[in-house]
Amino acid sequence: MGNTDSKLNFRKAVIQLTTKTQPVEATDDAFWDQFWADTATTVQDVFALLPAAEIRAVREESPSNLATLCYKAVEKLVQGAESGCPTEKEKQIVLNCTRMLSRTLPYIFEDQDWRGFFWSTVPGAGRAGMDEMEDEDEGARPLAESLLLAVADLLFCPDFTVQSHKKGRPDSIEDMQSLDSCEYIWEAGVGFAQSPPLNYIHDINRTELLRLLLTCFSEAMYLPPTSDNCILNPWVTFFCSTENRHALPLFTSLLNVVCAYDPVGYGIPYNHLLFSDYREQLVEQAVQILIVTLEHEGGQPYRPPSPSSMEDQDDYDFVLKGLARLLTNPLTQTYLPNSTKKIQFHQELLVLFWKLCDFNKKFLFFVLKSSDVLDILVPILYYLNDARADQSRVGLMHIGVFILLLLSGERNFGVRLNKPYSLHVTMDIPVFTGTHADLLIVVFHKIITSGHQRLQPLYDCLLTIVVNVSPYLKSLSMVAANKLLHLLEAFSTNWFLFSAPQNHHLVFFLLEAFNNIIQYQFDGNCNLVYAIIRKRNVFHQLANLPSDPTTIQKALQRKRKSPDAISRTSSQETVSMEGSRPAVPAEPGTLKASLVAMPGIDKLTEKSQVSEDGTMVTVPPTESPQTPEHSATAGTSDTESISGRDSEDVFYTEAEMSRRRLSSSSSSAISHWNPKPDWVLSWKSKLPLQTIMRLLQVLVPQVEKICIDKGLTDESEILKFLQHGTLVGLLPVPHPILIRKYQANAGTGMWFRTYMWGVIYLRNVDPPIWYDTDVRLFEIQKM
Repeated sequence: MGNTDSKLNFRKAVIQLTTKTQPVEATDDAFWDQFWADTATTVQDVFALLPAAEIRAVREESPSNLATLCYKAVEKLVQGAESGCPTEKEKQIVLNCTRMLSRTLPYIFEDQDWRGFFWSTVPGAGRAGMDEMEDEDEGARPLAESLLLAVADLLFCPDFTVQSHKKGRPDSIEDMQSLDSCEYIWEAGVGFAQSPPLNYIHDINRTELLRLLLTCFSEAMYLPPTSDNCILNPWVTFFCSTENRHALPLFTSLLNVVCAYDPVGYGIPYNHLLFSDYREQLVEQAVQILIVTLEHEGGQPYRPPSPSSMEDQDDYDFVLKGLARLLTNPLTQTYLPNSTKKIQFHQELLVLFWKLCDFNKKFLFFVLKSSDVLDILVPILYYLNDARADQSRVGLMHIGVFILLLLSGERNFGVRLNKPYSLHVTMDIPVFTGTHADLLIVVFHKIITSGHQRLQPLYDCLLTIVVNVSPYLKSLSMVAANKLLHLLEAFSTNWFLFSAPQNHHLVFFLLEAFNNIIQYQFDGNCNLVYAIIRKRNVFHQLANLPSDPTTIQKALQRKRKSPDAISRTSSQETVSMEGSRPAVPAEPGTLKASLVAMPGIDKLTEKSQVSEDGTMVTVPPTESPQTPEHSATAGTSDTESISGRDSEDVFYTEAEMSRRRLSSSSSSAISHWNPKPDWVLSWKSKLPLQTIMRLLQVLVPQVEKICIDKGLTDESEILKFLQHGTLVGLLPVPHPILIRKYQANAGTGMWFRTYMWGVIYLRNVDPPIWYDTDVRLFEIQKM
């Protein structure tokens, strides 16, 4: 009955607040205490009993009352942080104020005139109202700073969010001001050896405070996308500064709680259905706080107490194994359906892994030093394959591909891919026997041939990854070799090459990959050499590609009749793995967040040449002569808004938008693009075909002679011959290995910020913190 009364009293207080036209004095404690002192409402109750329309009404009609509500709630948090919340009533007041602020802050942020409110001091009630002893200088501390410091203190409050060290002395209270939070880190791991006993009440309280912290940081959602990386999030900047003495222990606590989390528990089947896992809720909030505070800005990089503080190899091992275990969790199959818990926060984990590698090169090199990197690769490939048909998960596709692009810039990644793939992760791909490189190629082929059309901008990235690892691939399986040749066959048809100004780049990438394998790994790659010989007509057709106006027009006419760019035809599709489910589109009504444009591959990467001693030398960028400027690629696309956002193809760059429009079946799109013979000749003359033509010139007659002499029809004998053959001295001089390394820039920074906050928005639905507020960083769309 008491809880019903609480809700009723809270609702009455809300009605009073929204109907009062006169300002309520800050000293009227009887009125303000109704919101937090006399109630026991849950966070869900607060969201239900304080509707959005009423918060906005108070903001518009009684602004001073909203200001006082926020100020009084912060005041209570500051008092709780100073006292250490020794009584249950004080703990309840702190939690109620936390919930009130989590509810009201988004409505402060959505109104431009209110955004500076927390960064000002409240007139007539500065810090002095909270603590009479403070100096006048301190009295000028903005409300936002008081709030953030109070939350930080409360996250290390004995018997509220951490275990008390004063055992058996209930009368003694630990002094909050002198407490060393480094001794109260939440979980063993980086920089802390003891694992405190699990306390679900502490986990719940931490989760509530972290939710408020995340809400404070979410002001970024209410600002439109901008490529100006000098604009810092003031909430994050202050919280991670030296002003917050708990910054490092909190960073360590969050990292350890995430990386030590084991969702499977003791392995009891269906245990997640029997009891609530409060630690999971804490882990989800913790990983979201981590990725937001690790926001990487251009120019002078702003860095919180960063992963560079993880110097110990054991720390790296703990973090890598923890992330790999969590990323692999949704892949685990058991004989009892749905018997193990499957986590839902894999997108945040991928962003965290990305940021750790981007921030801390020592961690990146540690990841690549052993085959543990494959424990990250396999789940990423699983997610890419699973999401390829679902347009609501296009952001997940991008982050997975970007991580692989980052890793592929390092030689060790290519070398590690040669490890045999023996796991039995159920995936909707052809069955094969081979290495992790084969798995990567088979999944990439599946994305290109059976993913949705909005993945076209990723083709360049996918093939760049293949090119980057190709010099190190010792032995491709026949399945993977055939997949690569099928891609070349599909991308080198006349109609595909001529139908958009960028399409020929895909052929260049594939030829470069073949050349790398032939020049540097010929001995073990008889399967690929055999596949090239079988498909030799494709290379001859490319060498003799017609460039006369009649052929070009015929190709474009054919394009109108059959708009599908890449199909499964002649890909020799084999039976998928047993027990696998096909990738499916999003359910109707699924919400998704829009994304800003991602720079093209030339902006995403910088070229490095591998010298003889293995070191990399940056190649200075040159103007690409391959694609002259045409009206079709200049200017903004017809669906882009001036702000750089649009509702449909918001994450395409201009060139990519052009390619997509031009390779669509509409005749109006084709009429924009009018390829000329001189354009075809400008890049045809640069096709790197010499190595492959020489290989065909030498090997085709030999293979044909063996077939005739021995009457062979069995390809295993031909493969045996190719396996023991050599082309030493017969091929052109090996070209230098060229690696395209990921390069951060303002465009990628903006993409990551948009994607990260879009994920956080959609994942926080209970309570729905930002739902139906006027966010401007992205748009929420229904599928």
